Amino acid sequence: MIGAIAPVRWTGERLVLLDQTLLPGREVEREYTRWEDVAEAIRALVVRGAPAIGVAAAFGVALAARQSTATSGEALLADLETAIKGLAATRPTAVNLFWAVERMRAIAAGLTRRPVAEARARLVAEAEAILAEDLAANRALGDHGAALVPSNARILTHCNAGALATAGYGTALGIVRSAHAQGKVALLWVDETRPVMQGSRLTAWECVREGIPHRLIADVVAASVMARGQVDLVVTGADRIAANGDTANKIGTYALAVLAKHHGVPFYVAAPFSTIDPAIASGTEIVIEERDAAEVRHVGGQLTAPEESPVYNPAFDVTPAALIAAIVTDRGVYRPPYRF
Repeated sequence: MIGAIAPVRWTGERLVLLDQTLLPGREVEREYTRWEDVAEAIRALVVRGAPAIGVAAAFGVALAARQSTATSGEALLADLETAIKGLAATRPTAVNLFWAVERMRAIAAGLTRRPVAEARARLVAEAEAILAEDLAANRALGDHGAALVPSNARILTHCNAGALATAGYGTALGIVRSAHAQGKVALLWVDETRPVMQGSRLTAWECVREGIPHRLIADVVAASVMARGQVDLVVTGADRIAANGDTANKIGTYALAVLAKHHGVPFYVAAPFSTIDPAIASGTEIVIEERDAAEVRHVGGQLTAPEESPVYNPAFDVTPAALIAAIVTDRGVYRPPYRF
């Protein structure tokens, strides 16, 4: 291992994000002192992955408090509302984003009668706590999930639910990390994950750094390796989990769950407990983000389809709970029927 991957860092004065749009070719950290720039970083996928987005947004609120010229707690809270709304509007599907900014709002609301300097310091401390809690949660999740992994396991994953998607350890890839440390991982099949290639650009990059045995495949190969009996389990992350266990994750996840069911391969979801949204009864209520058509028309900047061709580019899909063998969280492993 070449050192821990830190996609989100706080220096004491500014937020530092590892620019994931440039990986694997270049490792560049970018510094932020304004919440507006953090919001744009979330929107542009400089930082991505539900837990990492939540952590970044929390620090965005803390930066907004520093930017504010308010002289009272009430005025500070009013200023923060603008930042909270702006940050929440960046990505509509990942529940961790909303959970984090609401937690920051609650802290600010409880400090309206305190000196503004105290409120600013307390908001930074809360964002730091969210970061530390996410890291601890994912390590616990990894250990819970590793117990589901058989010896000499061949695992298939989709998108990037690793250190880059969290505070630094991972959800689905956190399980792989923990199982690998126990000597249980024979091979990780890494879906490339079209159209933004988070599997090939990010998950494979993490595997190379940490010596996790892996093989990169085009998304369309997953069915073939399952049919050949070369996959023992599938594990993916999640951006939002409904109260009934329906799960939103990167587009293509639903197809993998259907394939896994057909081939008798257990399909697991890994996410911190904060990804569960009890306010949503089922996956039909989850808002699915649609992204720029250019992501589909281009690969690595190269035009691969006519500019005139209409594009449908949903960033996520919903996997029904009936296809999920278990949901692994930092609080333990849940099995159907799901009651959190």
